[in-house]
Amino acid sequence: MSTTTDLKQGIREHLGQFSLHVLLVFATGLTIGSERTVVPVLGEEVLGVESFLVIGSFVVSFGVVKSLLNLYAGKWGEEYGRKPVLIAGWATALPLPVILIFAPS
Repeated sequence: MSTTTDLKQGIREHLGQFSLHVLLVFATGLTIGSERTVVPVLGEEVLGVESFLVIGSFVVSFGVVKSLLNLYAGKWGEEYGRKPVLIAGWATALPLPVILIFAPS
């Protein structure tokens, strides 16, 4: 039976995990920041959408769907394990670049 004195706490003891977490938070921030700045420009210039409301609704709907999927991913991660859920998410996202590349318009 382990006690709390057996646990190592602090950033120094977990520097690798802490560094990875900081990197992931940074990458997520870059992704969300670019989504909020790039998507409206693409909507206007490439798709011809000039309504700020339409462009903003895309960003909001993306955030809502992502947050709901994160909630389910947490639930499924506890039930099935984190690795299978992560691999399923990656497998689901793999065809998206190919679909976008070969989309007719």
